[in-house]
Amino acid sequence: MSKGKQKFTAYGSRQQLFLKYTLLVLIDLVVLGFFNQYWDLVFIETFTVGFLAAILLQFLMQVAIKIEHMAADRLFGGKTDTRTKVMRGVSAWAIIFVSKLVILEAINLSFGKSMVFSGPMDGLIAFLTVVIVMIIAEQSVAWIYRSLSDGDPKDLDGKSKIYLEEI
Repeated sequence: MSKGKQKFTAYGSRQQLFLKYTLLVLIDLVVLGFFNQYWDLVFIETFTVGFLAAILLQFLMQVAIKIEHMAADRLFGGKTDTRTKVMRGVSAWAIIFVSKLVILEAINLSFGKSMVFSGPMDGLIAFLTVVIVMIIAEQSVAWIYRSLSDGDPKDLDGKSKIYLEEI
C-alpha cells in the first residue's frame, strides 16, 4: 500500500468509550446466551431480556469497580507496604463480592421470572460462574486486541489516538 492511499483518523475518548462498552455488552450477551442454551441453571426468557441484562450487568460491574477504586484510594492512598497491599486486596475482594450480591438482586428485581439463576445458594453459584466466565471472555478479547497491535498509537492531545485507515 502506498503512502498516498493512507489517511489518519482521530477517535475521541467518548468514541473509544462507546466502542469499549458496546463490545463489552456484546461479549456479556454472548456469554449469557451460551449459558442460557447449554446450562439448565440459567434461564433467560427472550433475547431482549438477555440484551437488557447484559447492559445492566456491565453498568453495575463498572460501578462496582469504580467504588472499589475509590474506597482503596481513600482508605490506603499511595501506601506501598505489605500490610497495606494485603488490606487493599482483602477490601477489594470484599467490595467486589458484595457487589455481585447486589447485582444479582438488581437482576431479580428488574427481570423477575424472565431471567433466573437457579441451583445451589439460590442461584448465587450459577450467577458467579456466569460473571467469572464473562470476565474471562472480556479479558481474552482484550488480550487478543492488544496482541494484534502494530505498536502503541501516539497520543495527539492525551485524549484521542490516531489510527491508520485505508481509503
